[in-house]
Amino acid sequence: MDGMTLRRGEPHAHPLRRPRAPKRNQPVGSASGDGPPELVVSEVTVRFAGLTALDAVSFTVAPGSVHALIGPNGAGKSTCFNVLSGVYRAASGSVRFGGAELTSLRPHRVAALGVARTFQNIALSPHLTVRDNLMLGRHRLTRAGFVSAGLRLPSARREAVRHGARVAEIAEFAGVGDALTIAVGLLPYGVQKRVELARALCMEPRLLLLDEPVAGMNGGERREMAGLIGSVRESLGISILLVEHDMGMVMRIADAVTVLDFGRRIADGPPEEVQRDPEVIRAYLGDYGEGDSGGPSAGREQA
Repeated sequence: MDGMTLRRGEPHAHPLRRPRAPKRNQPVGSASGDGPPELVVSEVTVRFAGLTALDAVSFTVAPGSVHALIGPNGAGKSTCFNVLSGVYRAASGSVRFGGAELTSLRPHRVAALGVARTFQNIALSPHLTVRDNLMLGRHRLTRAGFVSAGLRLPSARREAVRHGARVAEIAEFAGVGDALTIAVGLLPYGVQKRVELARALCMEPRLLLLDEPVAGMNGGERREMAGLIGSVRESLGISILLVEHDMGMVMRIADAVTVLDFGRRIADGPPEEVQRDPEVIRAYLGDYGEGDSGGPSAGREQA
């Protein structure tokens, strides 16, 4: 199988259960035992018709860490994600992932480097089964051409079997193994969010970009997703950069936090320090937050 082999847990594995340790201590998609490289965002500026959406933003995602990018609505978080994934071009600045400069690459070239993402609004094909949606994540790893696949040549059939087995393995890891034959549109919203994360894992990434992974979920679904994200980091060694408004979740699972407000970075560091930063409290709570040591999580959770 491609990259690291995931061991399946118990039948009907629940995402809150911690998956068994992998056979080899290397991230999904890595051809060797080396961990993922660091992501270095340096002085990135993005402008739209004179409006500055990002203003010289800099931060670093350490290899194998969970790094949260937070801020009130309109702070520039999604714009930053779109720059990292190649959807938007930066007016200036640099984004380096290992030895590669991402700002000059198209989205499919960024994906080829091992960068996968999920979306704030679910971007699955509702009429396709879970298996077919996950197989879409294997596209960049498929070597069989149109003719060999269409004629079902032996090499193409063997490759399809390998990809199918890998998809089933990742689906089990993500807690959606029992839903492989079900159309995605028939699944509950929280399960669809896990399917989308599983599809990103099917790309064998070294860096995972999660855009509001628990948005719209109830309390139980949020806890399940938080457990799955923790398992991805602990068991797979993938670097994770996530945008999230659930401050309780961010403070529990993030190793580092970068805070944006009106396109500028106003804080960067460990969660416990960022939570007490006066500029962060002011960004979330305004003047009412001054003198409140509780941090953003003490006020409005959905900024």
